[in-house]
Amino acid sequence: MATINSREDQDGITIGWQAIVRRKGHPSQTKTFRAKKEAEAWARSVESEMDRGVWRDRSVSEGTTLKKCLARYIQEVVPTKKGDGRRETGFARQWIDRPIACRFMAAIRGRDVADAIREMESEGKSPNTVRLHLALLSHLFHVAKVEWEMEGLDNPVESVRKPKLPQGRNRRLVDDEEVRLLAACQSVNPELHAIARFAIETAMRQGEIIGMTWAMIDLKRRVVHLPDTKNGLARDVPLSSSAEQVIAALPRRLDGKVWTYTQEGMRASWRRALDHAGITGLTFHDLRHEATSRLFEKGFNPMEVSAITGHKTLQMLKRYTHLRAEDLAKRMG
Repeated sequence: MATINSREDQDGITIGWQAIVRRKGHPSQTKTFRAKKEAEAWARSVESEMDRGVWRDRSVSEGTTLKKCLARYIQEVVPTKKGDGRRETGFARQWIDRPIACRFMAAIRGRDVADAIREMESEGKSPNTVRLHLALLSHLFHVAKVEWEMEGLDNPVESVRKPKLPQGRNRRLVDDEEVRLLAACQSVNPELHAIARFAIETAMRQGEIIGMTWAMIDLKRRVVHLPDTKNGLARDVPLSSSAEQVIAALPRRLDGKVWTYTQEGMRASWRRALDHAGITGLTFHDLRHEATSRLFEKGFNPMEVSAITGHKTLQMLKRYTHLRAEDLAKRMG
């Protein structure tokens, strides 16, 4: 049987109850509660788990707040992720500012996460942004359980309903937008023109393009080797004749990089080009949609397209593919 002791202040007034559980083969467990019934219930639960062989030591998770874990996550985990980590750090700091961060890890339940979801939705965050916040929190709980001595910790994110994502973007270049866009890119910076053409031909992500080095390019084989991509897998991107021409016309830099642009500089130049072209509602990432759709229109099958674009599932590939009905009608004869 567990031992339940009252805790008194200096005047002898009971201010809490301490439960102590001792079982052979297990470390002694002690926890203090305000009510005696709570102490007894906790003790029975721990004893039952020990008797059934399913007990896990929760002392660390019961004494560590989410706020403390988030700070540790920023320091230890974020630097191991791809990129500069600014986005993940921003998400973690936003969690730190929420009331849920003051709760102990073991005490956080799905309803607490659901409350945070409603907070984010009331702040105007998009469903995808909310899901990204949840993904970080879920990974934090996984790391805490596996690496931070919180073996008995449950992941509350797994028990909540995630915001439903809207239907994927279907923005493609229409009418003379491609001509206007490329002309505007040329006027802003000839390198931006080359990057836009290359993106339309290869379906590569902006980060993949900006991160290219000459060592990755084999013009004889007409292939760009990407050793480290967003999904963690390397892939070889075949170059069309147009993409090959773009690369072949570029000067060789002494530092080995293909482009002078940084991602931040690229985004600024892209906005100027759109303004010059009078084009609205088009993101650079939409060029990946455009290129992927064109690959299907050229007759490539889904396996071939996924090998080029790096999409891991047919569902994701479908979100990036928007075929024009009039082009399909022409193929039907």
